[in-house]
Amino acid sequence: MEPFLQLAPHSLAIVLSRLPEVSAGVSESSEPPRHHTGYEIFADFKALNASYFWNKMVADAIAETFFLGWIDEHVLLIQGEEEHLEALREAWMRRSLKPPHGFDIKYLGNHHLHHRAHPRLTAQRTAAPRTPYLSTR
Repeated sequence: MEPFLQLAPHSLAIVLSRLPEVSAGVSESSEPPRHHTGYEIFADFKALNASYFWNKMVADAIAETFFLGWIDEHVLLIQGEEEHLEALREAWMRRSLKPPHGFDIKYLGNHHLHHRAHPRLTAQRTAAPRTPYLSTR
């Protein structure tokens, strides 16, 4: 395995997918759909996950993370101490991390820049995407 050069220390990429918009009917508005800034999406993510009164580690992690960037309209890049990022990874794996409004969390990854590849940001997966529970009975 080739080594990776870390782009931003103690960072976590939250890869999102937009949920389809539900329309009640044809709209007469000529106003284009509003695009959110990355910081607004991050603020919504923090607000939705700030009330983890049953898990102080996750509540602390949410409070202590910072917005780093919004990449390619679907990757929220955040920064924090490693134990806070790990608490967020664990909350996501337990399916208890809430996505920002209008999105679903596809997966979480560490953000790296490969030293021999074309300078392109890539998300290294830290967990498999969530799949529905399958019963063997």
